[in-house]
Amino acid sequence: MADNISQFERYLRVVFGAGLLLWTLFFEGATWGWLGLVPLATGLIGWCPVYSLFRK
Repeated sequence: MADNISQFERYLRVVFGAGLLLWTLFFEGATWGWLGLVPLATGLIGWCPVYSLFRK
């Protein structure tokens, strides 16, 4: 599987995902922040399955 996310977007995804996870860990009741795993994982891997569906 080839990378389909630019370096800049990878950086943004990692920062955003880590921020959501940290928020979840430090503030009680923010359980939806576990969704931060998705942008964090796709940012670290460099491949987004949704992009592969919609890009040529």
